[in-house]
Amino acid sequence: MIIVMGLPGAGKSTVLAAAKNTGYIMKNYGDLMYEIASKQGHVKHRDELRKMDTATQKKVQSAVGDELSKMTGKVILDTHCSIQTPNGYLPGLPYSLLSKLTVDKLVLINAPAEEILARRKADTTRVRETNIEEIREHDNVNISFLAAYSALTGAPAVIISNRQGKLEEAQQKFLSLLK
Repeated sequence: MIIVMGLPGAGKSTVLAAAKNTGYIMKNYGDLMYEIASKQGHVKHRDELRKMDTATQKKVQSAVGDELSKMTGKVILDTHCSIQTPNGYLPGLPYSLLSKLTVDKLVLINAPAEEILARRKADTTRVRETNIEEIREHDNVNISFLAAYSALTGAPAVIISNRQGKLEEAQQKFLSLLK
């Protein structure tokens, strides 16, 4: 499994689009979280996930870990490194989840905070923070969490910059990791 993370607006899904015909199974962690949380009556909209109480977050994350651990073959997991909640940052990949998975690589997609802010403002389909200082802080938290995930799994950590106008470069760097 290759786990690809980043802030909302960093361009994870856009970079991952290059891997569609590589034989990897693409899974989105947020989709799995939403599916489970909505079935259990915790949320009605995907952007409510990060506002669930911590105990509920952990239970749903554990259920997602169970689902992911059953997967076989080459998997790319699109997720968030950390979740900014009203109570602080939660790990997107807590140890209880990581311990169920065999992780080959950890990839953090990032971009300058100003570019992320512009992308978030342009995406009217989602409800996301638009405070530049919070974006910078969240990016710093993600880098720390990435290092911790690498230490816990033994998987190498890679950071790919997805700067405006440099999408193909970011996609090529990602594709090179699949070999």
